[in-house]
Amino acid sequence: MQPASAATPGTTGGPAAMLGPSLGALPNSSKPPWLRQRAPQGEKYTELFAQMRELKLATVCEEAQCPNIGECWNGSMATATIMLLGDTCTRGCRFCAVNTNRTPAPADADEPVNTATAIASWNVDYVVLTSVDRDDMPDGGSDHFARTVSTLKSLKPSILVECLTPDFRGDMAAVRHLASSGLDVFAHNIETVARLQPRVRDPRANYTQSLEVLREAKRAGVYTKSSLMLGLGESDEEIIDTMLDLRDVGVDIFTLGQYLQPTPNHLDVSEFVTPEKFEHWRTYGEEVIGFRYVASGPMVRSSYKAGEFFLSAMIKTDRGEAPPAAHQH
Repeated sequence: MQPASAATPGTTGGPAAMLGPSLGALPNSSKPPWLRQRAPQGEKYTELFAQMRELKLATVCEEAQCPNIGECWNGSMATATIMLLGDTCTRGCRFCAVNTNRTPAPADADEPVNTATAIASWNVDYVVLTSVDRDDMPDGGSDHFARTVSTLKSLKPSILVECLTPDFRGDMAAVRHLASSGLDVFAHNIETVARLQPRVRDPRANYTQSLEVLREAKRAGVYTKSSLMLGLGESDEEIIDTMLDLRDVGVDIFTLGQYLQPTPNHLDVSEFVTPEKFEHWRTYGEEVIGFRYVASGPMVRSSYKAGEFFLSAMIKTDRGEAPPAAHQH
């Protein structure tokens, strides 16, 4: 696998930029009291960290210094999020500081096999595969994703695989190809409410196209998932409308997290949403809208252990298998 490399100091870019700045990088004066980074620890965290170093691979989890890394890498169901297709995006969304270029380096043809082989050797039960947008590739990278999934499933059939995907330029054949590759969860983020899409996302992305991608993936019979950033100036009514639209296209799992400004050149944070308000949206999403599961909190990201644990249990129960055992952190 092509390692996910960190940005050179003094520059922006790399997979870490896709998740925004680390909480540790924010000045204390900028942090509300509920945004506090916890030091990662635990036996399985130590073991998986050592495996990463030995294989010379990096994860989005590490690169972004995600505050949930200790939680996700420990316990009876360790999880990790892996980057595919390099660290240079063909788009330029205003919430994301990843490197951009119209003509990124060609994709590594050996990456699907190398990545699958490495992941199969790790002590993880649930893996999220994600990527930048690759509008320079005819299928947007769909087959690259699909070959990684099918190879991984052949090597380790018990692992659950989620693909957090770009929109493939609205190419529904590319969506269907990946959705039928053997993955367990097809995730694609709506990112923000309809009104804010032009200000927040690259012009090649839009609200309707993202909904149609999720609708098409659901038609393939897979579990679907999407995520919304809060703190960009959205209203409560717009959040509700977005939830309704996502549920209407069959989305099963929904996550909400706090937007954090990656650099001064990116969109300002309009509001630090309180944990209480996030809890309100969790309850509303499950009890009123009807999502099967909602993960909602300031530090929740698209790939979050609580959601993955629930998804694992839901998938195994639906398939008549024993769900993973709950554990204490």
